[in-house]
Order: sequence, then C-alpha cells, then structure tokens
Amino acid sequence: MASNQQTKPGIGELAKDTATGRIGIVMGTIGGHVQMQPVRGGLEWDAMPDKVAAFRARKELSARLAVRNGNRRAGL
Repeated sequence: MASNQQTKPGIGELAKDTATGRIGIVMGTIGGHVQMQPVRGGLEWDAMPDKVAAFRARKELSARLAVRNGNRRAGL
C-alpha cells in the first residue's frame, strides 16, 4: 500500500531543510532541533524537525552525484 506520508531521515542520511532549501546530512538532534551538516562538510546548522524531509532514492542519488561531480571539477 503506497503512502504519501514522508518518513523522517535518520542519523547519517541525506535530507533537505525545506525551510532554507539546503541539503545536508542529519548529524543528530539537540534541543528540539535537527543538526545538519553540508554534504561537502563545514559548519552544522539547526533545522526544525517538521522542515526536514527525507530524500527518495532517485533524488538522493542525483544530489550525491552532483556533489561528486562538483568535487571532480574542483580537483578533490
């Protein structure tokens, strides 16, 4: 049975902060907020739990491929 309800991402999973449009990796929760880190690393940011959406497999693959291609262009 298909469901339109989105599942919440777990720690280490790729997710989107729909409030800001940023994509990152879920690092954990603290003080009622979800801690997210940019895919390429960097400073974590706080996101509201109801604004963090899990990626479907196809969108996650597309986002990871874009990061990898960006890394190749940057010589990383």
